[in-house]
Amino acid sequence: MPRVKRGTVRRAKRKRLLSRAKGYYLNKSKLYRAAKEAVDKALNYAFVGRRRKKRDFRQLWIVRINAAARENNSTYRDLMQGLKLANITIDRKHLADMAVNDAPAFTVIVEQARRAVEAAAKA
Repeated sequence: MPRVKRGTVRRAKRKRLLSRAKGYYLNKSKLYRAAKEAVDKALNYAFVGRRRKKRDFRQLWIVRINAAARENNSTYRDLMQGLKLANITIDRKHLADMAVNDAPAFTVIVEQARRAVEAAAKA
């Protein structure tokens, strides 16, 4: 088997990995094997976290919408049903922002949704 000389390649690879591990606790920022494990774990957490973030934000928006809806004598469930019946297409992100920053406009939307539910119940 031929001899492989990889001095600069190996050093560059290790240097790149140790630079990624800068700021890690104790040996995880200094020793190659510990740093490699820590960086692999961190990259895995980052990958999972990018997907978790979407779930977490949607959950937060729903909580905010529900709280604002209850202040207007409604519930999240009734509000979403009413919005669907009234053909109001506004996503949860903007609804939650409106609930927090523009309460009067949110109240108008809740009233429209309530009227749509009542109209559907009569029909």
